[in-house]
Amino acid sequence: MDTTLFENEIRSFLDDEGKLHHYPAKFKRQIFALLYLASKFTPGVRYTEKEVNQILNQWHTFEDWAMLRRDLYDRRFLNREPDGSCYWLEEQQPTLASLGLE
Repeated sequence: MDTTLFENEIRSFLDDEGKLHHYPAKFKRQIFALLYLASKFTPGVRYTEKEVNQILNQWHTFEDWAMLRRDLYDRRFLNREPDGSCYWLEEQQPTLASLGLE
C-alpha cells in the first residue's frame, strides 16, 4: 500500500522517524492516521493482541495503543476473534468514499 497520501495528510502529526506523536482531533485526519497505521500490518497474518500493541507502539509515541487498536477495529481496518485473541488486517479495507471522505 502506498502510504504517501496518508503521510502527506498527517505530516504535521508525524515525528522525524515517521511515528504518530499525537492523534488528530479532526475525523478526516484520524482516518488518515488509521490508514497509515493499518499499512504497518501484513495482509494474511494473524496477530495476538500483544503483537498488535507492539506494532502500534513502534509507530506512535503518545502511549495509547488500546485506543488506536479499538479505532482500527471499530473503523474496520482490523478484524478480530470475538474474544480478542486474534487480530488480522481486513482484506477489504475501508475506502475514503465508504467513510464519507470523498
